[in-house]
Amino acid sequence: MLQRGRFCLLAQSRLAQNDVAYSTLALDLVRRSTVIDMLGLLTLNYSKLSSWWEQPACFAPHDFQKLRASGTTIFHPAVGFTDGDVYGSSLRDINGWNEFIASHGSEFVRIDCAGDLERAKASGRLGIVIGQQNSRHFRTVEDVDCFYSLGQRVSQLTYDDNQIGGGSTDPRDVGLTPYGSQIVDRMNTVGMAVDISHCSDRTTLDALNASRTPVLVTHSNCRALVATSARCKTDEAIRLLAAKGGVIGITMVRSFVQASGPATIEDVLDHIDHVAKLVGVEHVGLGSDVDLDGRDTRIRPRKRFDLDGIDYAQKIFDLTEGLIRRKYSPENIELILGGNFQRALQAIWSV
Repeated sequence: MLQRGRFCLLAQSRLAQNDVAYSTLALDLVRRSTVIDMLGLLTLNYSKLSSWWEQPACFAPHDFQKLRASGTTIFHPAVGFTDGDVYGSSLRDINGWNEFIASHGSEFVRIDCAGDLERAKASGRLGIVIGQQNSRHFRTVEDVDCFYSLGQRVSQLTYDDNQIGGGSTDPRDVGLTPYGSQIVDRMNTVGMAVDISHCSDRTTLDALNASRTPVLVTHSNCRALVATSARCKTDEAIRLLAAKGGVIGITMVRSFVQASGPATIEDVLDHIDHVAKLVGVEHVGLGSDVDLDGRDTRIRPRKRFDLDGIDYAQKIFDLTEGLIRRKYSPENIELILGGNFQRALQAIWSV
């Protein structure tokens, strides 16, 4: 529906109350960009995800259309295994994604190299970057090569403390271990992206100094704006990340956006503004850490994770409209939507 140069997208979330009008510029930017969500989840309903893996026909055409209509081109649906047989769980997870993609080759493509990002966009398919949020499955340095051969292209060093280094919840602030340095070196060699989103402050800085290629923070925010969150990154870390050519993906998880009180898309934009002013717009992207429905639809009785007033099925359009309001140029908006991560991944994967 055309309304004064703005178009209405049909709201897809069950929680949406009204259709939202977006400017023609916002719609055009999303449609022409290779939008990369570096913690983009197809669904947080893991029972549904299991059914998609086990019975390919359970993934229906309307499921694909919902994902495609979101505006996201490339998803990185990584999870973090911390208990039990982490090696086995990680192996099953990666095999599950490989089988899912193979069963839906006309709709999805596994992203193995930078060229696949544009090929996904050009073909009308959605890209899946296979990653893990914990590198505990690297029992030996040789395991990096093994999992790379299976399609893994991103690995977060630590979800919590492990043999590689410290997690953000550890009050001891453990640094990168000697074994962790070997893992980073092997990841650099094979062309697997080092993700430090959940790392402790010391491990974050140590990994940035150790890596020979750009390092990613796929999903975090700025501690300067949320001082109480150890999961958010310090200005020191963001400066070093940028100096090494890396990118931070801004998340839409409520507690990382605001410490308390209301939390909206405007507060998400504040984090993007902070990074852009601190180190330049070339080093900020999106790592929403949410699917198209939000978390609170399955959590009762109290809202704990979602932003106020957002329909997550349309979050890319809301973000783009907000960037336009804040006077980012179309070129810089394209960088934030995916160009920055595309550049960094090209540098990491072209070894």
